[in-house]
Amino acid sequence: MAGPTTAERGERQQESSGPPRTRRVHPPRLRTVVIVAAALVLLAGGTVWLLYGSNWTRVERVSVSGTRVLTPAQVREAADVPVGDPLVSVDTGAIEDRLARKLLRIDEVRVERSWPHGITLKVTERTPVLIVQKGRNFVEVDDEGVRFATVSRAPKGVPELELEPDRSGSAAASLRRFDDDRLAREAVRVAGRLPRAVAEDTRVVKVRSYDDISLELSGDRTVVWGSGEQGERKARALTALMKAAPDARHFDVSVPTAPASSGS
Repeated sequence: MAGPTTAERGERQQESSGPPRTRRVHPPRLRTVVIVAAALVLLAGGTVWLLYGSNWTRVERVSVSGTRVLTPAQVREAADVPVGDPLVSVDTGAIEDRLARKLLRIDEVRVERSWPHGITLKVTERTPVLIVQKGRNFVEVDDEGVRFATVSRAPKGVPELELEPDRSGSAAASLRRFDDDRLAREAVRVAGRLPRAVAEDTRVVKVRSYDDISLELSGDRTVVWGSGEQGERKARALTALMKAAPDARHFDVSVPTAPASSGS
């Protein structure tokens, strides 16, 4: 049998070298669109029912962590979490506000959902840096000057604040500028700057005026601190001074660049 002629081969080459044929893309059929839309609606409806209508994601337990003085039961009672409600609808901000309002001992709180049935309350309590005696009780004061709790027994290792304003001479003029609340805040500022070892040994923070704050330590030792200004420098100076003169009874860091000690 004779092969293709030269002309036929040329025609085939022209056909193969032409533009490629394109496949026509047909739009999805109406039936397919309806099925997909129905599936999405069912999925959305199922999700809404699961979150709001079913018993699978409702609040069943409230856990508490971070408490030291408060009990978990006290926190749960103040939080008033709506047990039985859908977990997704719980207003966590409202719970945080209730806890901050009802329990002043709480410094910070985080309310988190713990799927599928829990609410977690993560609490940070305030730490007292001073106490103020009030009758037979003691008022705890934190490092921000917040008087957050009244207790019948003084917490161990927390110094007592004694306000003894000097109303004579130039000190009286100072008192017209700095009332008792301001002086108490200055004492708090001093207590918050004390080195750890000194803070543990401090029994009393005594305030006579804005510029006259002193400390009474264990072992009949005293520290003249001065005002609450330059607290970190004074703390460093006091630490160095106590190391250099461990047997001294009296320390003066009111001028931190010229600290002094005396007695033995």
